[in-house]
Amino acid sequence: MQYRIGNGIDSHRLEKGVPLIIGGVSIPFQKGSKGHSDGDVLFHAIVDAILGSLSLGDIGNHFPSDNPRWKDADSRLFLEHVSKLMNETGYSVENVDATIILQEPVLSPHILLIRKNISAVLLVDLEQISVKATTTDRLGFIGRGEGIAATASVLIKK
Repeated sequence: MQYRIGNGIDSHRLEKGVPLIIGGVSIPFQKGSKGHSDGDVLFHAIVDAILGSLSLGDIGNHFPSDNPRWKDADSRLFLEHVSKLMNETGYSVENVDATIILQEPVLSPHILLIRKNISAVLLVDLEQISVKATTTDRLGFIGRGEGIAATASVLIKK
């Protein structure tokens, strides 16, 4: 078997009047993640991790923000696309480990559904998907409630 590892990171500004979508879940909150697509930092980080593990560039190469086709797009489409690319090369996900960095709201009530969404798109068991959430203890742009970030690591195997 061949194994490969990829890492991804994404961050976005938080703005009032914009939906907060994380891992395909709409989270009730007064601010949301502003992006060219739906701003789903978690899906974006996982997409970049998978693309990195395959040496296929990054999310901007595949879904450029200057392309109107991706304006307000559901980021699930991005994850489905890279999952298909991965499967076409004979690889599959062994596991995903991701962290959402956000001062508020509390994400623990949503983590299971987020994990289910990821496992459904990547066609893997729920136990292969780890999603955690943390704050920055009010430090920096995330701590001030100005933004959100996510990191993801993936292990794929052939």
